[in-house]
Amino acid sequence: MLKPLNILISNDDGIFALGVRTLADTLAKAGHKITVVCPDRERSATGHGLTLHQPIRAEPVNSIFYNSVTAWSCSGTPADCVKFALSAVLDTRPDLVLSGINHGPNLGTDVLYSGTVSAAMEGTLEGIPSIAFSLASFTCSEFQVAAKFAVKLINQLDIDEFPQAPLLSVNIPPVSESEIAGVLVTRQGLRRYIEKFEKRYDPRGKSYYWLVGEIIEDIPQPEDYHLPPHILTDVQAIRDRYITITPLQYNLTDATTARYLYSQEKCLSID
Repeated sequence: MLKPLNILISNDDGIFALGVRTLADTLAKAGHKITVVCPDRERSATGHGLTLHQPIRAEPVNSIFYNSVTAWSCSGTPADCVKFALSAVLDTRPDLVLSGINHGPNLGTDVLYSGTVSAAMEGTLEGIPSIAFSLASFTCSEFQVAAKFAVKLINQLDIDEFPQAPLLSVNIPPVSESEIAGVLVTRQGLRRYIEKFEKRYDPRGKSYYWLVGEIIEDIPQPEDYHLPPHILTDVQAIRDRYITITPLQYNLTDATTARYLYSQEKCLSID
């Protein structure tokens, strides 16, 4: 480690989640200055939502984290937590914003719904290098392998050398350290869902609906990404037990369609 970093950590699983505690404590023990600001309850799949029509309440949290960690619980969304931390908690701008370790994968199109990725994206919007960490399993609760990799990654990355503040989505396979095949820079894959709403009834006989579905993982063709074909998708690589590092961006401009529309501009009219 070249120098201790000032790191802000958030998540979408909530302040009491084992993943964020493992990440924060491991980084603090490695010598980094850690501030944690997380939702006061699970806020998974909230995307980049903000709390605009009710107050945000926050309070310090003691006796959960390693003794050098400063922690806050916030009533808002993951994006709220990062905004609140940057504006009202931290005296100095952090070197990094981290999110996670999420309990479950954030692969392919999952990142569009992910509160974990959105918390990290909020850091990138402020020009701060940001990383979202996810353990690619809903059943495994062994976060230490992922936390150890987070320490290694932060030590190896020269954040000052990036051309712009990066947003990285890191997924760790739920296997022992010896079973990990390696680390790959990947591109975003595609995870579709066959969805349906199950109609159910509460004890009073009133109906309600529960969203259920089955994941279908598709592998997009390399030419869709303007990247070399040897760069695997995150969906492919995690299957092969690789840690995946997927660079993301918040600019959703579709360059291909924009070029086509520009070529048709003379044909477009309000008449």
